[in-house]
Amino acid sequence: MTVSASSPTSLPSHHAPGGGFRNPWPSAQLHGFRDFLKWTLVERRQNPRPADPDPSSFPLARPDFVAPRATPDVVTLTWIGHSSFLLQLAGLNILLDPMWSERASPVQFAGPRRWVPPGVALDRLPPIDIVALSHDHYDHLDARTIRKLTSGYPAAQWLVPLGLGEFLRHRGARDIVERDWWERASVLGLDVTCVPAQHFSGRTLGRRNRTLWCGWTFQGRDQRVFFAGDTALHPEFTAIAERLGPFDLAILPIGAYEPRWFMGAVHMNPEDSINAVAQIKRAQNGRRLVVSAGHWGTFKLTDEPMDEPPVRMRQGWKKAGHASADLWILKHGETRSLAD
Repeated sequence: MTVSASSPTSLPSHHAPGGGFRNPWPSAQLHGFRDFLKWTLVERRQNPRPADPDPSSFPLARPDFVAPRATPDVVTLTWIGHSSFLLQLAGLNILLDPMWSERASPVQFAGPRRWVPPGVALDRLPPIDIVALSHDHYDHLDARTIRKLTSGYPAAQWLVPLGLGEFLRHRGARDIVERDWWERASVLGLDVTCVPAQHFSGRTLGRRNRTLWCGWTFQGRDQRVFFAGDTALHPEFTAIAERLGPFDLAILPIGAYEPRWFMGAVHMNPEDSINAVAQIKRAQNGRRLVVSAGHWGTFKLTDEPMDEPPVRMRQGWKKAGHASADLWILKHGETRSLAD
């Protein structure tokens, strides 16, 4: 099990000896730039990508979150798109991996472009109390969005993994909680914990893995929520549930997974997500677990068809024998409540 802080004689296994961070598991060997070129320049010519549906097949839903805030006993989740969610928990409004720009890119004239507009307009958000970030990739950490949020919600508390505090301070964030894996904090009465994920970081080639990547857990008075962030399947899902669950809601990624030989070390496919659910349920003690799918249907990042992830997720979910009502495949902008 991964530890959260170094002892006088040892470094946590996810801290690289020369500085920066790494995935500590044998299955987490990342592919380099040469393999990226093999995928994009060779394999795509030999095996063209399957056709995608028309973007009109992703209709927007009308958000139904509680404004300005839900009561402490109510939990709602609204999908903005990709890994961006508005979570209402313990009477607080929490943004997860907020990304409102047109492109997931350092520039807005190139790079992956939105297929679907954000499910909630940025200026239609309720008052934001907490913003939680999983890592620094452009589809999860968007500088334009950050500046707008720090300007519009200057009192918001920011939850980030190690190394991201400076980026936020330069863009106007005031109250920043920076944590390592397994480190906890109390934020506005909410118990939050930074938890392991299998991924990588870096907004430029020269900054790879200088900052940490993570998931987050949130514990209110009566409900607990797990946001897995951007991750491949890793061995710590049961440990997360044992230490910080049982959970009422888990938000797991299901997209951006093909070709598997290249993406398997950094992204879960639907079958991996269902495997993660099985790990989490080992510590649920019979408590109902609702799973909401994220990281799909917004940006074309990999080779699977844009509408494939939810189809495979529903098929695998049914095969695993889980109740259909416990899987949330939200439309962009859709809100659901644990009371539904």
